[in-house]
Amino acid sequence: MDVVEGKEKFLQIWGTMSTHWGISRAMAEIHGLLLLSNNPICAEEIMEQLKMSRGNVHINLHALMDWHLIQKILKVGERREYFVAEKDIWVMTRNIMIQRKKRELEPMLKSLDELTGINGSGEEAESFKKMIKEIKNLTSKVDSTLESLIHAESQWILGTFLKLMK
Repeated sequence: MDVVEGKEKFLQIWGTMSTHWGISRAMAEIHGLLLLSNNPICAEEIMEQLKMSRGNVHINLHALMDWHLIQKILKVGERREYFVAEKDIWVMTRNIMIQRKKRELEPMLKSLDELTGINGSGEEAESFKKMIKEIKNLTSKVDSTLESLIHAESQWILGTFLKLMK
């Protein structure tokens, strides 16, 4: 397998995995292309290489910038905008954790807080309150763990992971 075939296979895998992560295949393929690129790429090149529409590319570029996974680069004397991906895998992972926590976990915790104040008595109400409390406790622990991971150094995480594997 040569480099071109390897890149194509990587983009295919990266795009396929994206559906398991809850993001669109197009967004993942654009991110993967930028990850593998040694040079900044403009939207037109992305459209051409990935066979995507201008609108699809622009929407997903903005989403990737919102997630802090890519940056826009302006070249002197050029009207086109170019894009580069964050190449540090730990920084990329931390940015994803921050965004997922903000977009998914924090709203869930807020909703669970509202549900813990439910009125009522009886077996059904008590069972409901107990289940919500257990889910909230678990969600709070996940939130706390993510917060620790976000602020941890990559070497500490790798060392801790390796200790767990023993």
